[in-house]
Amino acid sequence: MKALVFETFGGPEVLQYQEIENPIVGPGEILLEMKAIGLNFADVYRRKGNYHLAGNPPYILGYEGAGIVISVGDDVKGVKAGDRIAFADVPYANAELVAVPQEKAIPLPDNISYETAASLLLQGLTAHYLTKDSYAIKEEDVALVHAAAGGVGQLLVQIIKVLGGTVIGLTSSEDKRQAALSVGADHVFLYSDNWSQQVEDTTGGKGVDVVFESVGSTLMDSFKVTRVGGTVVFYGMAGGDPVPVDPRMLMDTSKTLTGGDLWNVLTSHEERVTRSQELFRWVQEGKLQVSEPTIFSLEEGAKAHEYIESRKSTGKVLLLP
Repeated sequence: MKALVFETFGGPEVLQYQEIENPIVGPGEILLEMKAIGLNFADVYRRKGNYHLAGNPPYILGYEGAGIVISVGDDVKGVKAGDRIAFADVPYANAELVAVPQEKAIPLPDNISYETAASLLLQGLTAHYLTKDSYAIKEEDVALVHAAAGGVGQLLVQIIKVLGGTVIGLTSSEDKRQAALSVGADHVFLYSDNWSQQVEDTTGGKGVDVVFESVGSTLMDSFKVTRVGGTVVFYGMAGGDPVPVDPRMLMDTSKTLTGGDLWNVLTSHEERVTRSQELFRWVQEGKLQVSEPTIFSLEEGAKAHEYIESRKSTGKVLLLP
């Protein structure tokens, strides 16, 4: 099979498209012919060597995708050749064939495309647990979403609206502001403006109920615009490390700081399937829109990495074998 591999850590130029051996399908595994693969910043960090990689080179990136079952290993029940399957956390996805443990295989409805699944799952499941587990959005909650035009950001905006909340978004440009508005944000402000004052004015000085904080360096500003008794959900630091938080501030203001990591939530096959089914249902009902992805062939993986690192994208980047 063909795969996108690399021997040494570095820039996009280290990626090579070449022939390698097919994966060996063990007991409880499914062999999937890939139809669409999601590209994420975690792949960039792994390529650079920022994230630990097990094993020896050549390394294969990719953890998210969708495809069609070619064969199944021993002990696999309820899955057969021809079934449509997606996944969010299986390694070596940047290849024509991937061995997927059945416990991580998510059945794909016929009316959800491979491209939609590969665009939705990792970021959608993240937005799902953030709004259901880290902080359960209630009717009339006012939520502030950082990076509201990003992949997770756009899905957060929409899910908060589905659950009955009001959304204030933050973006870095006017184009991204329009992207956040187009998926349902009620107000969107730019980081270059005095956004904390704008949020305060919008909430009548009360502050927001919850902030979904993915920038990191803005953590204390997020606390500033959170109401007494409100919550800041910290789940990323795309803009730099946060400063330490004084627990006395939390005590004095009755505010809550909570964190979130998807892999502490997706602990079983049932969790993966149940949460994914709700995302798919929202898509089918027209409540959740997945923005049109930017598509590269798997062979063009280096170009795709260059593109995602340029920060020009507002939606998902996909690799198609």
